Amino acid sequence: MKIEKSTVASQKGDITLVTLTNAKGAKVTLCSLGAGIVGVEVPDRNGVMADVVLGYADVKDYYYDGPCAGKVPGRCANRIARGLFTLDGKGYSLAINNGPNALHGGPEGFQNQIWDTEVCDCGVVKFTYKAADGEEGYPGNLVATAAYEWTDDCELKLVLSAETDAPTVVNLTNHAYFNLAGHNSGSVLNHKLTLNAHLFLPTDDTLIPTGDLVSVKGTPMDFTEPKTLGQDIKADYPALVYGKGYDNCYVINGWNAGQMRLAAVLEDTENGRVLEVSTTQPGVQIYTGNWLAGCPVNKAGRSYDDYDGVAIECQGLPDSINKPQFPSVVLRPGEKYSEIISFKFTNK
Repeated sequence: MKIEKSTVASQKGDITLVTLTNAKGAKVTLCSLGAGIVGVEVPDRNGVMADVVLGYADVKDYYYDGPCAGKVPGRCANRIARGLFTLDGKGYSLAINNGPNALHGGPEGFQNQIWDTEVCDCGVVKFTYKAADGEEGYPGNLVATAAYEWTDDCELKLVLSAETDAPTVVNLTNHAYFNLAGHNSGSVLNHKLTLNAHLFLPTDDTLIPTGDLVSVKGTPMDFTEPKTLGQDIKADYPALVYGKGYDNCYVINGWNAGQMRLAAVLEDTENGRVLEVSTTQPGVQIYTGNWLAGCPVNKAGRSYDDYDGVAIECQGLPDSINKPQFPSVVLRPGEKYSEIISFKFTNK
């Protein structure tokens, strides 16, 4: 494994970039700002390489970007209703940064912090962030890690871990956007998606789950068989109207805590690239980049347009802290939060 490191000075300190190149010449570039994935170059069926992860020309533009491109948001990904929750009888109030709700840990969340970086000769890159008690309104001093491993089989494995000294809430994911035709190739709506999920979470018009689990059968939310992202995206259906496209969480079939399950398969039939996403997490949020327009200039020198990429975010279910029927996202002292996400790139 070839390993290259560089640094870029920024307002919060030096940002570290690490590029891992495997035996096939496929590359992953990782970034200590937000513990992010900022590039993945993989071959198509003809061996032609392309960078299939959306990202910016200037690494400093990853600070406070609306799309949260490629990064690990926290300490609680996705939305918490009205930014309010109660834990062990005590109420907590978070910053409101998405309509009336708290999103991705708040405006100063993990995605906007520089994580400490460790690089192993074996090709593992470990990022660590220490969040203080009360940071963004969350209780407990929390140590979070994001450990990436890039293999010669073009699998990018991410292990997300956390420990705390007081009861708190933790829900970590990665927010990379994928376009298997190449990050600058335009709309991703012709990609085919298959989800290992028969149930999804309907929401209110602010994208907070109602608490119900609803069958996708007979709805435009159904990806149990391969279907292009664009086939039903304009349907007159509440979930699609509320988010201007797909921005919903699905429940992974057969989920059991700690067990890896296939979550999603994304395919570009024109060039043959395939992405398989597996995880130990109970849910997968599908977000079709409905608000990408106006983001910072990308790696090719332009701003992305809406629907230029799709995020496949394996995570705990949104607003779980306020939905006791959902799998718990509470972490207590002496426990260890540990979840795995695998991004496996192939072609056919």
